[in-house]
Amino acid sequence: MADPATLPPGLDPATRARIAAAAAPLAAPVGAALFHPGDPCRGFVMLRQGRIRVDLVAEDGHALLLYRVAPGEACLLTTACLFAGEAYAAEGRAETAISGLLLPRPAFEALVAESAAFRAFVLAGFGQRLATLMARIEALSFRSVDRRLAEALLVRGGVELSVTQADLATEVGTAREVVTRRLNALARDGVLALGRGAVTIRDRALLQKIARGA
Repeated sequence: MADPATLPPGLDPATRARIAAAAAPLAAPVGAALFHPGDPCRGFVMLRQGRIRVDLVAEDGHALLLYRVAPGEACLLTTACLFAGEAYAAEGRAETAISGLLLPRPAFEALVAESAAFRAFVLAGFGQRLATLMARIEALSFRSVDRRLAEALLVRGGVELSVTQADLATEVGTAREVVTRRLNALARDGVLALGRGAVTIRDRALLQKIARGA
């Protein structure tokens, strides 16, 4: 039986008991592949700790970050695959070490059909994640690379950031060479200092101004 602390809050006791009885513990170390394009969906993921990133991967190996999943959030692609009976169309990895629950497909389908509370919980999470993905598409389509790069740096928090240019390119949705040029330009302007696998924010106010598109 699952640890009650890993169960999503806000559900009635009967629904929580059914989830606890059916769900299996889920754990993976940082960097672990959770699913690949073409993989069947094994069940509904409920994170307790950690963060998952979902990337769209091209044939040449280039990746584009679609969204991240944090505790309390639903994986949009997993939910869609469970409802439609389709295989995954993207790649999921543990961006940090993760732990939580995996509710197998049969139990998920039964709860969606029989529990109004669980159905509302799943659909609310699906709607929230869809809105997040739409915002991501809007940013990739209509915001400049400089603005997206500034946002990607600021959202990490702190001043000394451990991040590679390849990771930033995936997150910003452009080629690594483009990110390298823009980082070098920001470094020349005194906004950033660059190191090997690291970025230091030197002028946060200006970086915030860039992120706002000002």
